Amino acid sequence: MNKTVSNTPIHIIGGGLAGSEAAWQVAQRGIPVILHEMRGVRGTEAHKTDGLAELVCSNSFRSDDATSNAVGVIHAEMRLADSLIMRCADAHQVPAGGALAVDRDGFSYAVTEAIGGHPLITVVREEVIGLPPEDWGQTIIATGPLTAPALASAIQAETGADALAFFDAIAPIVYTDSIDMDICWFQSRYDKVGPGGTGKDYINCPMDEQQYNTFIDALIAGDTAGFKEWEGTPYFDGCLPIEVMAERGRETLRHGPMKPMGLTNAHNPSVKPYAVVQLRQDNALGTLYNMVGFQTKLKYGAQSEIFRLIPGLAQAEFARLGGLHRNTYLHSPTLLNATLGLKSRPNVRFAGQITGCEGYVESASIGLLAGRFAASDYRGEMPVRPPMTSALGALLNHITGGHIVSDDEPGKRSFQPMNINFGLFPPLEPGAIVRPEGLKRFRGKDKAAAKKQAVAKRALDDCAVWLRG
Repeated sequence: MNKTVSNTPIHIIGGGLAGSEAAWQVAQRGIPVILHEMRGVRGTEAHKTDGLAELVCSNSFRSDDATSNAVGVIHAEMRLADSLIMRCADAHQVPAGGALAVDRDGFSYAVTEAIGGHPLITVVREEVIGLPPEDWGQTIIATGPLTAPALASAIQAETGADALAFFDAIAPIVYTDSIDMDICWFQSRYDKVGPGGTGKDYINCPMDEQQYNTFIDALIAGDTAGFKEWEGTPYFDGCLPIEVMAERGRETLRHGPMKPMGLTNAHNPSVKPYAVVQLRQDNALGTLYNMVGFQTKLKYGAQSEIFRLIPGLAQAEFARLGGLHRNTYLHSPTLLNATLGLKSRPNVRFAGQITGCEGYVESASIGLLAGRFAASDYRGEMPVRPPMTSALGALLNHITGGHIVSDDEPGKRSFQPMNINFGLFPPLEPGAIVRPEGLKRFRGKDKAAAKKQAVAKRALDDCAVWLRG
C-alpha cells in the first residue's frame, strides 16, 4: 500500500459490485474510505439481503475464455488489476461449462467480509438522499440501476437531464431434487469444460416439436405483471423476458436460450431434441439450479403453471420465482467527463450500471476504474485512462462517448446500456491477423476466430503495460 496523503476519506455511495470494487481499489492505495450502503436501513425492489455485492439476477459472470471472448478478457484484466470482485468470484465458483458462475451467497459474504475487514474502509448503513456535500471531496456514486428515488431526483436536478430507464428481469431458481433426471441429463453445450467444471455442468430438459409449441402458446398467453408507472420503458435487449422473446416469433427461443445445438439426449441419443431448456448450478452445494435465459415478468401463478410444462420440471419446486425491476442509468456521454466525473462537479464520479454499462463484471470494472481515478485525483495526480485497445478502455470509451450520434436527429439520445463485446474495441492494425501455419484456406470462421484471438491478446498486453505504468 502507498502512504496516505491525508486523513480525509473518499466517500463511496452504494455497496454493490461497483461500489465494493471502487472501495477496495481506493483503500489498497492507502486512502481511507467511507462506504455508504442503504440496505440494512432501506431495501430495494430486487435485493433480498443486506450483504455487499449481492447478485440479484443470474449467478453467472459469463464466459471466462480470455483468448477469444471479450467477457473473458475483461475478467483477466480485472484479475491483473487486483480486483476484489474477481478474487471472490474465483474463490466461490461453481461448475458452469465455459462460464464463471458463483455460489451467490458465498460470493457476497466473501466481499462483505473483505470490505468490512479492511482497516481503511468504514461501512456506514444509511441512505444518502442527495448529492454529496462539497466538503466530502472525492466521491463516487455507485448506486446501480436501483438508485433510491430521492438521490435519483437530486442527480436529475443537478444534470438537468432525465435519467433513462429499462426493464431487467430475474430468472427463477429450482430445487435440484425436484428435477426429474429420468427425463433430463447433465451436459455442457459441446461438452465444453470450463473453470471448476467437467463438461457436464448444465441440466438439460428436452422438448419435441409439439411440446415446444404448447410451451410457446402458454408463454404468449401467460398473465404478466402490470407496468404501472414504468409503462413505455424499453427493455435491455441482452436481458429480455422469456415471454417477450416468444412474442417476437415462434422460433426465437429455439434459436436463443432454448437452442438444442451441441447437446445430445443421454436417455435417447438417436433423437435430436427440437428445443432444450438449460439449468445452471446456482450454489456451491448444487442444491439450486437457475433457468438459463428465463428472466420473466410473468405473475407467480403463471410461472409455476407454465414452467412445469417443461419436460423434467412437472414436479419442480421453486426456491425463487422470476421477477421484474426497473433499471435507471445516466446519459453518460453528455454528463460525464473522460474519467467518469460529473462535468458540473468533477470531484463526483459515477460507477457501475448507473453509468450505462450492463452486466456484473462490466459494473465492477467501471467501479475499479472510478476507484483508481479518484485515488489519483486525491493525490493530486492526473488520472490515466486504460488504452482503448483493452477491454477496460473499450468499455470506458463506450460510456464516455463511444455511442453513435445521428445527424438527422441531433436531439435523439442514442446511448444505450452495453455489455463488453469485441465490437467496442478499435480495429486491428493491418497485418495483425496471421494465417496459422499449415492452414491452406483462411477465411470465414477461421479468420473470425483468429481476429478475436488477436484482439484479446492485444487487449491483455496493452492492459498489462497500462497497469505497470
